Amino acid sequence: MPFPLNDRANMLTIRTILCPTDFSESAQHAFRLAAALARDHRARLLVLHVATPPPFVFYGELQRALEQPGGYRHELEDRLRQVYEPGPAVTVEYRVVVGDPGAEIVSIAREAACDLIVMGTHGRTGLGRLLIGSVAEQVLRGAHCPVLTMKVPAAGTPPAAEPGPTGETR
Repeated sequence: MPFPLNDRANMLTIRTILCPTDFSESAQHAFRLAAALARDHRARLLVLHVATPPPFVFYGELQRALEQPGGYRHELEDRLRQVYEPGPAVTVEYRVVVGDPGAEIVSIAREAACDLIVMGTHGRTGLGRLLIGSVAEQVLRGAHCPVLTMKVPAAGTPPAAEPGPTGETR
């Protein structure tokens, strides 16, 4: 039996959307879609950055650096606010955590009772994916809610319509 598209009882209710970011181009494209969905569904948008310690820094040292008043966490949260501004019609929350990106995204999505995760993907394949791993794949496997992944559009693809000041697309 096909899925009834007009059956409201079976529609996904979206109250909270998680948009993890690594500040990449694909994450910025995913954010624009997440912000539009949040606006259209009157949902809360949670923008998350997972800081990963460089190989020469221990997890505890990065955690302590993040916790210092006016320190690294403050800088990252300011950067999130500057780069990821959804517009006036969207309620947004910014978070910075330390850890493994895939595991933290899944954990935060569950903790915040997210109804949807919208995230960019770098589209690595083959050896690159085996060596580096795929955060998107880890999230897809572990998430309790639907996950929408986006690659960077191909060159020459027209940009997605962005909402204007009154919510219409231009």
